[in-house]
Amino acid sequence: MAVTALVLRALGLGDLLTAVPALRALRRAGLRTVLAAPAWLGEVAALTGAVDRLLPTAGLGRIAWRGPVELAVNLHGKGPISHEQLLALGPRRLWAYAHPAVPVTGPGWDEDEHEVARWCRLLAWYGLRPDPEDLALPVPPGPRPAPGTVIVHPGGKDPARRWPPERFAAVARELRRRGHPVVVTGSAAERPLAAQVAATAGLPRDAVLAGRTPLRDLCALVAGARLLIAADTGVAHLATAYGTPSVVIFGPVPPSRWGPPPGRPRHRVLHRGPDPRAVTVEEVIAAATG
Repeated sequence: MAVTALVLRALGLGDLLTAVPALRALRRAGLRTVLAAPAWLGEVAALTGAVDRLLPTAGLGRIAWRGPVELAVNLHGKGPISHEQLLALGPRRLWAYAHPAVPVTGPGWDEDEHEVARWCRLLAWYGLRPDPEDLALPVPPGPRPAPGTVIVHPGGKDPARRWPPERFAAVARELRRRGHPVVVTGSAAERPLAAQVAATAGLPRDAVLAGRTPLRDLCALVAGARLLIAADTGVAHLATAYGTPSVVIFGPVPPSRWGPPPGRPRHRVLHRGPDPRAVTVEEVIAAATG
């Protein structure tokens, strides 16, 4: 019987997508993987082909696991809290980064490391062979909504990473003027923001897809899009996973930590320092049309 690895990665969409090479390394090693992550990520977790079961877990709350744990894997953070959450389950083994407050033997944490490389290095330390280029996802079966469109995604979980909505609107308006079909995406909570961007850009109401594309449909939408324009957010990692051209605005977190992996010219990164507002409308339009 295969050993079960309980993997903690109770974060967002981009966090899951950057951990795909590490998850697939666990699968190739013959491990059965249970992923402790938010329930809403279940469809994308299934698309990775590396998760046997998703255990709904919100952040660093209680991990609702019953029974023995042969191997716990911390892909959540550097500890100590995430380490302690897993150690509380009494695993026989814990794979994690070393932390002075927790008795774990593992490699040292590098704060400036790219997120994909970080988790690949952790598992390589324990003898696995992750491939950091192994980021692609299969397209969900079924029709692709709005194929060939330019996606403008103005939202994002972290306010510090957002680009002003009026600038997204200016970009959308110019791209539409040049003949490109444009849609505006986001979560249900971001629908008012998306509607504001669309109205300011002069887009029709049916161009607002925010709140109307469940995660599975969003995957299909990004996979069939002509271009994605977004700030540093989870949907940008979907563009990487599907090889969809993208223009991604960064700040305050540098792209060297969270951007598309190097050597992927289909993804254009704009970063002018810690404030994403330093990136201009003209720069985004040039990157989108150049």
